[in-house]
Amino acid sequence: MREFSRRGVLGLGAGAAAALSVAGCSFLGSSESGKVGTKPGGTAKAKPIGDGSTAYTGKQPNQQPAPEKLEPGQKPPQFVVFSWDGAGDVDNGLFPRFRKIAKDHNASMTFFLSGLYLLPESKRRMYRPPNNPVGASAIEFLTDDHIKSTLKSLRAAWLEGHEIGTHFNGHFCESSGKGSVEFWTPAQWDDEIEQAMSFVTKWKTNTGFTDVEPLPFDYSKELVGGRTPCLLGQENLLPTARKRGWRYDASSKGGLQIWPARKQGVWDLPLQQVPFRSFETLSMDYNFMFNQSKNSTKAPPANYPGWRKQVTDAYIAGFKRAYETNRAPFFIGNHFEQWNGGIYMDAVEEAIKHIAGGQHKDVRLVSFRQLCDWLDAQDPKVLADLRRLGVGQKFTTRR
Repeated sequence: MREFSRRGVLGLGAGAAAALSVAGCSFLGSSESGKVGTKPGGTAKAKPIGDGSTAYTGKQPNQQPAPEKLEPGQKPPQFVVFSWDGAGDVDNGLFPRFRKIAKDHNASMTFFLSGLYLLPESKRRMYRPPNNPVGASAIEFLTDDHIKSTLKSLRAAWLEGHEIGTHFNGHFCESSGKGSVEFWTPAQWDDEIEQAMSFVTKWKTNTGFTDVEPLPFDYSKELVGGRTPCLLGQENLLPTARKRGWRYDASSKGGLQIWPARKQGVWDLPLQQVPFRSFETLSMDYNFMFNQSKNSTKAPPANYPGWRKQVTDAYIAGFKRAYETNRAPFFIGNHFEQWNGGIYMDAVEEAIKHIAGGQHKDVRLVSFRQLCDWLDAQDPKVLADLRRLGVGQKFTTRR
């Protein structure tokens, strides 16, 4: 799953490069088996869709209560979204680890699935990436066993209340010429999405697996947002996202800790700059790693304890700044990777424990889709007032 082995800083562009060089309750239950139609959640008997790779099982279980509408001047909840790019389960224990952590802390998360993680390498020529050779990919295909474990984790995650978004397919960031996603047209993005949906909804046909249960959702309805590779190409993706009825996109780079707005009719939910050492950087594990060890994912272990604390402190500082001031939703992006001895995974876990530890009132750990539910339920004038608050500008309750 080594997504980043052949490229530099995620989202490196005019905005993100500057960012790098300068300064809750979802009422989750248990779903140990991950089986379709089993408790909790009272999921209905599965109704196969298409070749049976997916199935309709009723309303998703373990969701937060209906969003409440803020009154003018009422302090909003502090939303925090933990999201994961790629979302493959490759026997490193990270996907199950963070599902358990989420369950322990009543958290919902968003998993951005790379469509190729459900396509066997023997069928790689089924993938026709825009402006790249047939069958090409900048990330590795998974083994059959890892495809099966990924399907198992995705199934259980959805039943536990998490969102399954998309990280698209081939992860092209460094391709020469127009091969990079940065240069894809709206029509090419549409084709990429269609292929990603096909790999998810036809994995039974493509793999030949007969001993794996279907994913318990209709992906055509489940998929309402994504994050592009390296945070590139959003401008041309958005017209396609809007046409497809997507509710949000999480691909902006260099975002600030302010309340989100719509861009081309779609909620723009970017990674955010957070305090880190003497400057600020994007709220993603890869960017912390790059600042600490550049392109090395295996720096000298003597550095790990100090670096782990730096990253943990950065997550907590970002949360604290939002919680104590403008209450802007806080977005954190991650990968199921063991870079530098797994210190970034440990930092994420510590951040979750701190944020959800009970000492902070009115904190909600939600998915991007759940956040959109809340945003859509609000009075536009109330949201406009919230958007006037800058980074670190304190929310003042009206009397």
